Amino acid sequence: MFHIVACIKQVPDTKIIKMNPKTNTMDRRTAPAILNPYDAHAVEEAVRLKQRYGGTVSVVTMGPPPAVSAIKKCIEIGADEGYLITDRRFAGADTLATSYAVTKAIEKIAKTRPVDLIICGKMSIDGDTGQVGPGIARRLDIPPLTSVNNVVEINLEEGYAVVHRKLEDGYEVVQSTLPCLFSVEKTINEVPYSPMPNMIKAARYQPHIWSVDDIEDVDIKQLGLKGSPTIVSKVWAPGKPAGGTFLEGSPTAQVEQLLQVLLEKKELFVSKEGM
Repeated sequence: MFHIVACIKQVPDTKIIKMNPKTNTMDRRTAPAILNPYDAHAVEEAVRLKQRYGGTVSVVTMGPPPAVSAIKKCIEIGADEGYLITDRRFAGADTLATSYAVTKAIEKIAKTRPVDLIICGKMSIDGDTGQVGPGIARRLDIPPLTSVNNVVEINLEEGYAVVHRKLEDGYEVVQSTLPCLFSVEKTINEVPYSPMPNMIKAARYQPHIWSVDDIEDVDIKQLGLKGSPTIVSKVWAPGKPAGGTFLEGSPTAQVEQLLQVLLEKKELFVSKEGM
């Protein structure tokens, strides 16, 4: 049976979050925790593929106990099972340690039900690195297909997938063997309102919760802060941009003012030959 695993993350709503002026760090208490928007599209795409080809969708995340709410949101979208790995020993993980922990969880899930496809959001809105998905693929030794904005075909019999990858000036068509990993763009689909049966199921659903001790063959040195070679030393809010200059007077007068400004920026008119 076709089995898709979607990797998700619970993040603070960056539209609301504020900065602590004393510590120059994000004050996570000022914003509610939500399902990472990119991951919502990943789960929606997994559900759509399940509807096209049959099968089941599992979601997995690493985080504190309140991350259960993010899993419930995925059940509401249409996922079948949810797995939360939570333990203080995961705390402080960078993208390298996170990809290691999530990979170990996926390996345990796969022992019960082999995994054919892994789908992640392109990135999380609180980190913006886009590194965890490819990191999981590297650890599992499967092809990573990044910036996917359309899944053209999944051929389970012949074991391949065809997708469109978003580029700056268009897209490219890529075929990959299965299993593989997609990291998807938000443009891949629209996440609709959930039907009432899904909402009722999500409210009642209790995910599988694992600690480090529940996962097999784990190297403690690769978890949390111990397994994180990178750290965020400082976070600060960007400065406000300087105000612009308003042009006044008639259209002719405004053109003259604009021309004067451009002429003052002499470097704009220096040719390559004169450099």
